[in-house]
Amino acid sequence: MLRKLRKARISLPVVILTARDSVSDIVAGLESGADDYMVKPFAFDELLARVRLRLRREEPAENFLLRVGDLILDLRTRRAQVGDRVSDLSAREFALAEILMRNPDRVLSREQLLSQVWGFDYDPGSNIVDVYIRYLRRKIGADRVQTVRGVGYRLRA
Repeated sequence: MLRKLRKARISLPVVILTARDSVSDIVAGLESGADDYMVKPFAFDELLARVRLRLRREEPAENFLLRVGDLILDLRTRRAQVGDRVSDLSAREFALAEILMRNPDRVLSREQLLSQVWGFDYDPGSNIVDVYIRYLRRKIGADRVQTVRGVGYRLRA
């Protein structure tokens, strides 16, 4: 069963719990795709520690991707993808895209974006948000980020 999982590229963490303690059994279990191998009897606290370790290391790839429609933001590579087109984002563009993508169809004011992306050090009268919205529109598509006149911006889902 484990070989079938691995052949199907399912990366679910697996810890084998067994009474078989020969070296050949351990090697066979690990080579079949197990992440860990514990022989009975075992301490329950050790089992919990090993499970926590496996879960910490094996974060699913979905956790690193934000999706809104056909727009994908990869949190690891800091790139935006629309269809087949991939764009590298600057640090500010990335932060702006991430906030918008975590709040699709929600209107975010310039002040909200300014404080979350640039911090409180920037002048609220600045047009820096507008400038970076323009940069982001060039990379992900002008029609995705809508201006809500007098209020702010919204990422169209």
